[in-house]
Amino acid sequence: MVAIPGTRLRPSDRSSFRTCAARPPKVSGSAVGEIAKRPTFLLVPGGHHGAWVYESLQRVLEAEGFRTRTVELLSAIRDTSATEPLPGMYDDAWVIGQALDDLDGSAIVVAHSYSGVPVTEAVAGAANVAHAVYVAAYMLDVGEGMLQTHGVPAPHSLAGLRPPENPGLNLPAAFYDGDPSSPRTAEASARLVPQTVRADFETVTRAGWKGVPNSYVIPADDLSPTGTITESMAERADTVYRVPGHHTPFYSHPREFADVLLRIAAETAAIESAQNL
Repeated sequence: MVAIPGTRLRPSDRSSFRTCAARPPKVSGSAVGEIAKRPTFLLVPGGHHGAWVYESLQRVLEAEGFRTRTVELLSAIRDTSATEPLPGMYDDAWVIGQALDDLDGSAIVVAHSYSGVPVTEAVAGAANVAHAVYVAAYMLDVGEGMLQTHGVPAPHSLAGLRPPENPGLNLPAAFYDGDPSSPRTAEASARLVPQTVRADFETVTRAGWKGVPNSYVIPADDLSPTGTITESMAERADTVYRVPGHHTPFYSHPREFADVLLRIAAETAAIESAQNL
């Protein structure tokens, strides 16, 4: 796999990372071979989130005969007793790179919000990435970091954690419909975990999206801070899609979001077929 600069993973961290697979699509006969040729969707959650946020989308894609994988990013800290140096963006990029290495065949990588940063780092030089999809995500260039994009200067120390509820930067409900009294929003908000400060500020060293076909997806009702920069980020992409929903559109509108991914998959397959002629 491609080496990731600046990684601080301890042996225990590297052995504990995991990818999560949806159940294989239920098919029979000749369809098995056809599905094996399709790219796998590698779904990467944003900051504070886990693989759980993609469960509804995975069910839709599974019903359409596609394989999916997700990852748990190390910068989303579930054990708040963990000691420094805590994992950061480069460590997340390593996890994504490992997941790509473990896939059979090509991948369409879906990056949400913060995870656009480590995805950008990880897909650089990865031979099996057919397409990168940035969903209300940070599609950064070399030297850029997530919070620096909002004009926040990097602190002297990158130690520490940022809680999901941070009035200066974000409120949990803004990841969803903005209504903390909504049962589904309350349920999702309760599952959020702290994010490392290191991940907030570490900067891109390789802009992988420049070397692979890519798309940007803008949700119609993004209430998060990322919503203030999606239009400028989208200007960097090859193709731009607009979907209903809030900052996490695959959570609120999995069917509509899946339709975008299926379109991208079909266009990717057409390109690959033309190249093989």
